[in-house]
Amino acid sequence: MARRSFSLMLAWRYLNPRRAMLSAVTIISVTGVLLGVWILVVVMSVYNGMEKQMKERLLGFTPHIRLEYAPFGGLEPVEEWREVADALAAMPEVESATAFVQDYVWLDSGVRRRFGIFRAIDTENPEQVEGIERMLVRTEHPGSHADMGLDDRIVISSVLAGQMGLTAGDSLSLYSLRNLEEAARVAEKTRVPPVRELMRGPLDEVREMLGGEWESREGGRYLPGEIYDGLYNKLYDAFQEHRDGIRDAEAEILYGYFEPLDEAGETEGGFLLAEGAREAMLAALDKLEKTDVKEMDSGPLDNMRELVLPKEALITGVYQASQMMVMPDLFMPLPLAQELAGLQGGVQGIAVRLEDPDRAGPLADEMLNTLPPGWYASTWATEFGYFATIINQQRIMMYLVLGMIIVISAFSMMAVMFTVTIQKRREIGVLKALGAAPGQIVRVFVHQGVILGVSGAVLGVAFGLVTLYFRGHLQEALRKLRYDPFPADFSGFETMPAEIVPKEVALIAICAFVLSSLAAFIPAFAAARNDAAKSLRNL
Repeated sequence: MARRSFSLMLAWRYLNPRRAMLSAVTIISVTGVLLGVWILVVVMSVYNGMEKQMKERLLGFTPHIRLEYAPFGGLEPVEEWREVADALAAMPEVESATAFVQDYVWLDSGVRRRFGIFRAIDTENPEQVEGIERMLVRTEHPGSHADMGLDDRIVISSVLAGQMGLTAGDSLSLYSLRNLEEAARVAEKTRVPPVRELMRGPLDEVREMLGGEWESREGGRYLPGEIYDGLYNKLYDAFQEHRDGIRDAEAEILYGYFEPLDEAGETEGGFLLAEGAREAMLAALDKLEKTDVKEMDSGPLDNMRELVLPKEALITGVYQASQMMVMPDLFMPLPLAQELAGLQGGVQGIAVRLEDPDRAGPLADEMLNTLPPGWYASTWATEFGYFATIINQQRIMMYLVLGMIIVISAFSMMAVMFTVTIQKRREIGVLKALGAAPGQIVRVFVHQGVILGVSGAVLGVAFGLVTLYFRGHLQEALRKLRYDPFPADFSGFETMPAEIVPKEVALIAICAFVLSSLAAFIPAFAAARNDAAKSLRNL
């Protein structure tokens, strides 16, 4: 028992050689480990908290599975979406299935303008409304609420509110990009020449062909196949070539020209047209020659004025967004979103939320097996996979960078222990001359490293937990000094979030303890190998 306590007793003596409160060597060594553990515990806990909160916010409004209908390769609106949503909501592990609508919109506050992304909220679903309610910023934007009903009311992001100087109670003009595209198409058509100029050559050719003799037969007039093809194809090819530029009124006249040809009955070697077919076709050509461009453009231009009129939406709330991730600029009721997206009552897809988001992949395959062909599924993991990759890479880099602090403190302790062993060379020689074994000498300094490592790790963890507990007060104090390491408009959090993971904290403390012990072992082993006689001569 005496031999086992000898090394420990001597280690305590070396740590406090002058019987003061603590020696400078002890304070420096413990402080190095303490700072390393403290910083690593605080930073990683804050990082874990931000990761958890951001993931919760991301999954708070992002569907875990998004189902879209693309039977011919391109996405098509889903008209009867409620039946599909009800069937999906009845499946096991599914919390809800609602409409998904997301698109771009032009925003005008009267002073500032910009594009924005809007997303529909089914305001009849209380879970979606509560999810927005939890993210509202009521300190800077009092009166914020997520009760939008079915009216032209919206909830905007804090980023948009800051950029455009908006708050709850203000109004915002919303211009549908779909309507603007249609208005641009109408305006473009008004600059196109009329059909009589655009298709002059083919019109003259078919008029000449119509002037020929038509053989009378029972039930109508007979045309040989080559004449029929000429009358049809010459004008049809020109119509297809200029289709995007032809006015709707002129297109209706052309349809009147093709109607007798479409109604013709095929007979041996040609086609049989109804009596009066030639007269109807010539009348259509004459009508094209007399069209009034201003009159044809007046109707679409009047409709265009209706298309470009904005929706005046009332801002009911402002939610806390983050510039660290892509979030919608606006949330709005489903009917308003359908109108702005030009869906006429349909939706872009079905948004499914699950009890366990990590099960999105297998459940998406199961849902596709129950749906008709043409449906496609995407999960939050595939859509935001880059986000998880960045988080993991940042976590690894944080561990590497901050872990070097503990490694450096261990090297500092090693340097201190080398200094101590050199200072204690004579005493080591005396101990060896009195019969102390090399293992006992090693244990003297290893015990010092263990004591310093345990003390530094415990104090570092304690300081870290206290810092995390009072992080809000510390952040507020820094804000008063005009310095905020985590501004709310960037991170999306008024107070730094923190998630203390006991296993992670224990791992940090254990690593610090192990490194401190190893740092003490190397100089202790070197000191134990010194020759006793040389040590006594102080060589």
